[in-house]
Amino acid sequence: SCILQYMSGFGNEHVSEDPRCPGALPEGQNNPQVCPYGLYAEQLSGSAFTCPRPMNKRSWLYRILPSVCHKPFKPLEDSHLTHNWDEVEPDPNQLRWKPFEIPKASQNKMDFVNGLHTLCGAGEPRGRNGIAVHIFVCNTSMLDRCLYNSDGDFLIVPQQGKLLITTEFGKMLVEPNEICVIQQGMRFSVEVFGETRGYILEVYGVHFELPDLGPIGANGLANPRDFLVPVAWYEDRQVPGGYTVISKYQGKMFAAQQDFSPFNVVAWHGNYTPYKYHLEKFMVINAVAFDHADPSIFTVLTAKSTRPGVALADFVIFPPRWGVANNTFRPPYYHRNCMSEFMGLIKGYYEAKEEGFQPGGASLHSMMTPHGPDADCFEKASKAKLEPERVAEGTMAFMFESSLSLAVTKWGLQTSNHLDKSYYKCWEPLKSHFNPKCK
Repeated sequence: SCILQYMSGFGNEHVSEDPRCPGALPEGQNNPQVCPYGLYAEQLSGSAFTCPRPMNKRSWLYRILPSVCHKPFKPLEDSHLTHNWDEVEPDPNQLRWKPFEIPKASQNKMDFVNGLHTLCGAGEPRGRNGIAVHIFVCNTSMLDRCLYNSDGDFLIVPQQGKLLITTEFGKMLVEPNEICVIQQGMRFSVEVFGETRGYILEVYGVHFELPDLGPIGANGLANPRDFLVPVAWYEDRQVPGGYTVISKYQGKMFAAQQDFSPFNVVAWHGNYTPYKYHLEKFMVINAVAFDHADPSIFTVLTAKSTRPGVALADFVIFPPRWGVANNTFRPPYYHRNCMSEFMGLIKGYYEAKEEGFQPGGASLHSMMTPHGPDADCFEKASKAKLEPERVAEGTMAFMFESSLSLAVTKWGLQTSNHLDKSYYKCWEPLKSHFNPKCK
């Protein structure tokens, strides 16, 4: 198929028009009396009109028909999404899940929307403050249906299988070890090429941004130019049998019928767009003398809370890198945290848990729940000869870290049947080395 094109830069003011209709973007104004080619102008606002300019997000879309041409929304049953955080009793234990199962297409055709399951979260979309973590498993492309999220932004982390995502702004191919963000209100449809699985971090009420770099300076971590935005692409396609537009609204799914494809945007301009990023482009910063720098140095994107320096959610990765710290226990240390730490694995293994933590699985270490290396890892690292070594070669683990206390859904604790009940046993062999006579 065609090679997809992208524009680069995080949060840039982009302009794009489908080359089949040169001059489709109105010149010098957003909303002319008559748009070129007889198009409709439609603004998509991602922030309050009066937001300070650095946070102000909006795009103008020039489309064949406006989005408002649809039949009324009706509830869509059989969704596995929820923000009811009281379905089951809270569970403060260290939780780990085995890789979530992808159904076989021959037994159960499941597209991206059917395959969404909420695992944990906190807060709620109506108050515009909160997050949710979802797992997706699917085996079939979305056909004549699209999704948009009225509640917040989706940060999508594919783990197995690539996603060809068509949006109102154009197409993006997102493969494992890449991520993409579909922001609030943007319609998108997901094509897959076999058994597909991944993770989603949803944030309500704010958008993802690049973390401030502080003393690191002007460059490093995820560089703005490595973020890619699709170029305008339209289809003028009638669907008399019904095209389904699905809205995730106040945590529930609703569907409306219309008789044309919503991907009918011939040109657009603005700074409110979907985007993707390849995790290999991350410039890793690390300690080069002794001890650990805090894992905040691995933050790719952050969604800020109203408290300075406190994230509603951070997206953090643990990429291949050199470990060179002297006289240092090099794996992650034992930890109790006022934040919630949800971890997933895209490929390879994770250094502190080489056995039970597998690609497509997950773990949750909740607020103030202790965690750290298993007994095996502790013994090995305590005796290791400290030479420069490649860490996490061929692997990619990530963390969704949040200042909110995350509740786990009934699906996560029970229905999915993937909770590893013996997780706690990995710390049981830890023994005391204490000797008051020997310093």
